[in-house]
Amino acid sequence: MQATLKRPVFTHTLWHQCELVYSQNPSAYLQLQDSYHVNVNILLLAQYLDQQAFLLSAEQWQSMLGVIEKWEDSVLVPYRQLRRIAKRHLAEDEYQKMLDVELIMERKSQQFILQKLHSLDGQSTSNSTDTCSPSVSSNVNAYLGIYGLDDSAI
Repeated sequence: MQATLKRPVFTHTLWHQCELVYSQNPSAYLQLQDSYHVNVNILLLAQYLDQQAFLLSAEQWQSMLGVIEKWEDSVLVPYRQLRRIAKRHLAEDEYQKMLDVELIMERKSQQFILQKLHSLDGQSTSNSTDTCSPSVSSNVNAYLGIYGLDDSAI
């Protein structure tokens, strides 16, 4: 049976681990972002939390999206679209500067996500004997399920 767990303290250093995972297959993450509007930071966090055996519900993943929705819809996504359009009109160093600004914006999203994570209680899956369906026992499946996807999409 899954036990409620006092939430662990997660620090900004978890993003370093997430970036390492991202660097192994960035095109797969970007494909999910571009095709399904999956938030890559949240997906990477879901993978990280699966490794930590700290399970959040689909509703908690939905609330995580709500925290960054306004910021990303009004600032980050339009900037990303502008950067992509501008790419063919810019020198390499100018384009790199745009990428650097986008990374700053991504870090801001990560701060919002981390703040929300600290407010959520999860469940430990390390000693679970439940035979739950994959969508219940995996953060990745719970998050991707919002988009009608599962972990086979990665």
